[in-house]
Amino acid sequence: MPKLTPISHRELARKLKRAGFVEIRTRRHPVYYLAEKDLTIPIPMHPGDVPKGTLRTIIR
Repeated sequence: MPKLTPISHRELARKLKRAGFVEIRTRRHPVYYLAEKDLTIPIPMHPGDVPKGTLRTIIR
């Protein structure tokens, strides 16, 4: 796995959309869904970057 660097929640949302995810809910934390794998991923909307550990969990 390549070395992870923290990215903003907006950049993470763009990358998920490019990978085929669809935004299904927007409240405090938007949730993205990938129908092919029946996978849902909530995106934290905190100020600052998404930590490396959170990115690692999302990738798994």
